[in-house]
Amino acid sequence: MIKQFTIKTSKRNEFIDITSHVQDLAGGVSEGVTTVYTPHTTTGITINENADPDVPRDILKKLEELIPQQNNYSHMEGNSDAHIKASLFGSSVRVIVKDGQLLLGTWQSIFFCEFDGPRTRTFYVQV
Repeated sequence: MIKQFTIKTSKRNEFIDITSHVQDLAGGVSEGVTTVYTPHTTTGITINENADPDVPRDILKKLEELIPQQNNYSHMEGNSDAHIKASLFGSSVRVIVKDGQLLLGTWQSIFFCEFDGPRTRTFYVQV
Protein backbone atom coordinates (compact mmCIF):
# COMPACT_ATOMS: atom_id res chain seq x y z
CA MET A 1 0.00 0.00 0.00
CA ILE A 2 1.30 3.46 -0.96
CA LYS A 3 -0.18 6.75 0.16
CA GLN A 4 0.74 10.29 -0.89
CA PHE A 5 0.58 13.11 1.64
CA THR A 6 0.62 16.85 0.97
CA ILE A 7 1.91 19.31 3.55
CA LYS A 8 2.48 23.05 3.60
CA THR A 9 5.73 24.21 5.08
CA SER A 10 5.91 27.62 6.71
CA LYS A 11 9.63 28.43 6.91
CA ARG A 12 12.68 28.23 4.68
CA ASN A 13 14.22 25.58 6.95
CA GLU A 14 12.12 23.44 9.26
CA PHE A 15 11.50 19.94 10.54
CA ILE A 16 7.90 18.73 10.54
CA ASP A 17 6.98 15.66 12.57
CA ILE A 18 5.18 13.24 10.23
CA THR A 19 5.31 10.19 12.49
CA SER A 20 1.53 10.07 13.02
CA HIS A 21 0.91 9.92 9.24
CA VAL A 22 3.26 6.96 8.94
CA GLN A 23 1.90 5.23 12.05
CA ASP A 24 -1.68 5.53 10.76
CA LEU A 25 -0.74 3.51 7.67
CA ALA A 26 1.36 1.01 9.61
CA GLY A 27 -1.42 0.36 12.11
CA GLY A 28 -3.06 -2.27 9.94
CA VAL A 29 0.14 -4.27 9.35
CA SER A 30 1.17 -7.09 11.65
CA GLU A 31 4.76 -7.23 10.44
CA GLY A 32 6.72 -5.48 7.71
CA VAL A 33 8.69 -2.43 6.72
CA THR A 34 7.57 1.07 5.88
CA THR A 35 9.41 3.46 3.60
CA VAL A 36 8.94 7.23 3.77
CA TYR A 37 10.11 9.09 0.67
CA THR A 38 10.17 12.70 -0.55
CA PRO A 39 10.48 13.40 -4.31
CA HIS A 40 11.86 16.93 -3.91
CA THR A 41 15.53 17.84 -4.41
CA THR A 42 15.48 20.42 -1.62
CA THR A 43 13.80 18.35 1.10
CA GLY A 44 14.80 15.35 3.15
CA ILE A 45 13.46 12.76 5.55
CA THR A 46 15.17 11.89 8.82
CA ILE A 47 14.63 10.18 12.16
CA ASN A 48 15.75 11.97 15.29
CA GLU A 49 14.71 13.02 18.78
CA ASN A 50 11.39 14.78 19.23
CA ALA A 51 11.03 14.73 23.01
CA ASP A 52 12.93 18.00 23.28
CA PRO A 53 12.05 20.55 20.56
CA ASP A 54 15.49 22.09 21.02
CA VAL A 55 17.07 19.13 19.21
CA PRO A 56 15.52 19.87 15.78
CA ARG A 57 16.14 23.59 16.35
CA ASP A 58 19.80 22.91 17.18
CA ILE A 59 20.21 20.77 14.06
CA LEU A 60 18.75 23.51 11.87
CA LYS A 61 20.91 26.14 13.55
CA LYS A 62 24.08 24.13 13.00
CA LEU A 63 23.12 23.42 9.37
CA GLU A 64 22.77 27.15 8.74
CA GLU A 65 26.23 27.75 10.23
CA LEU A 66 27.81 24.98 8.16
CA ILE A 67 25.85 25.54 4.94
CA PRO A 68 24.67 29.18 4.79
CA GLN A 69 22.04 30.28 2.30
CA GLN A 70 24.41 32.78 0.69
CA ASN A 71 27.90 31.46 0.05
CA ASN A 72 28.93 32.34 -3.52
CA TYR A 73 27.36 29.17 -4.97
CA SER A 74 27.30 28.62 -8.74
CA HIS A 75 23.69 27.39 -8.99
CA MET A 76 21.61 30.24 -10.46
CA GLU A 77 18.37 29.57 -8.55
CA GLY A 78 19.83 30.70 -5.23
CA ASN A 79 18.99 27.53 -3.34
CA SER A 80 22.23 25.54 -3.49
CA ASP A 81 22.28 25.38 0.29
CA ALA A 82 18.94 23.54 0.19
CA HIS A 83 20.24 21.01 -2.33
CA ILE A 84 23.33 20.35 -0.19
CA LYS A 85 21.28 19.91 2.99
CA ALA A 86 18.82 17.59 1.24
CA SER A 87 21.69 15.47 -0.07
CA LEU A 88 23.14 15.15 3.42
CA PHE A 89 19.83 14.04 4.91
CA GLY A 90 18.67 11.81 2.08
CA SER A 91 15.25 11.42 0.53
CA SER A 92 13.95 8.41 2.46
CA VAL A 93 13.98 6.35 5.63
CA ARG A 94 12.79 2.83 6.40
CA VAL A 95 11.24 1.69 9.67
CA ILE A 96 10.35 -1.84 10.79
CA VAL A 97 6.69 -2.44 11.70
CA LYS A 98 5.72 -5.05 14.31
CA ASP A 99 2.20 -5.66 15.61
CA GLY A 100 1.00 -2.50 13.85
CA GLN A 101 3.58 -0.28 15.55
CA LEU A 102 6.59 1.53 14.13
CA LEU A 103 9.70 0.24 15.89
CA LEU A 104 11.06 3.67 16.69
CA GLY A 105 13.13 4.40 19.76
CA THR A 106 11.51 6.00 22.79
CA TRP A 107 12.42 9.55 21.76
CA GLN A 108 12.44 9.12 17.99
CA SER A 109 10.13 10.68 15.42
CA ILE A 110 10.13 10.82 11.64
CA PHE A 111 10.68 14.32 10.28
CA PHE A 112 10.01 15.90 6.91
CA CYS A 113 12.91 18.32 6.42
CA GLU A 114 12.21 21.50 4.47
CA PHE A 115 15.25 23.41 3.23
CA ASP A 116 13.74 25.72 0.58
CA GLY A 117 10.35 26.79 1.90
CA PRO A 118 7.78 27.80 2.46
CA ARG A 119 6.13 25.55 -0.11
CA THR A 120 3.47 22.93 -0.65
CA ARG A 121 5.25 19.55 -0.59
CA THR A 122 4.47 15.89 -0.96
CA PHE A 123 5.85 12.75 0.59
CA TYR A 124 4.98 9.10 0.14
CA VAL A 125 4.61 6.27 2.59
CA GLN A 126 4.70 2.64 1.52
CA VAL A 127 3.95 -0.17 3.93
